[in-house]
Amino acid sequence: MDRQALIVIDLQNDFCPGGALPVAGGHEIVPLVNDLIQRFDHVVLTQDWHPAGHSSFASTHPGKQPFETVQMPYGGQTLWPDHCIQGSSGAAFHPALQCTKAEMVIRKGVRTAIDSYSAFYENDHATPTGLAGYLRERGIEELTLVGLATDYCVAYSALDAVQQGFHTTVRLDACRAIDLGGSLKQMTDTMREAGVRLV
Repeated sequence: MDRQALIVIDLQNDFCPGGALPVAGGHEIVPLVNDLIQRFDHVVLTQDWHPAGHSSFASTHPGKQPFETVQMPYGGQTLWPDHCIQGSSGAAFHPALQCTKAEMVIRKGVRTAIDSYSAFYENDHATPTGLAGYLRERGIEELTLVGLATDYCVAYSALDAVQQGFHTTVRLDACRAIDLGGSLKQMTDTMREAGVRLV
């Protein structure tokens, strides 16, 4: 297990029922994630951590609604309801998540002008979070990803993990999806084709 790490993606209040951007059944995975945390020697958490007025919020684009797409300098950007604002209760981890043994928390989406789905890169696919270097320095070779949402932050993290040379597994039973316009099938197919192991 020394060379394996569990990456828990964005298991935060705003992505659970009652939150600003709820993923259906998002809270249901908490017991399974907690069980997995106990089984891994190395655990990393990611946390969406947006400044107020973030460019990915529909509210910052006059006339636009959540889930519409706009073009940003780095490409297409889905617009979201305001969510996971720095320091808010919505940005906090789910209260039942047993995360005290986590070695690191990677905060994503911290720059106003760019969103960040992946645990490894911002959405420009050029600005690293530092996670890959941390894992390499710790001798980690295999990653298991769980969390929210399957078809966005989990999938983008898994694709980047493979690209960075990590043996990568996504535990679909410990994830839940947004499934926006067929995005779940699209991203699971993309992950499988890229060499991500889906179980």
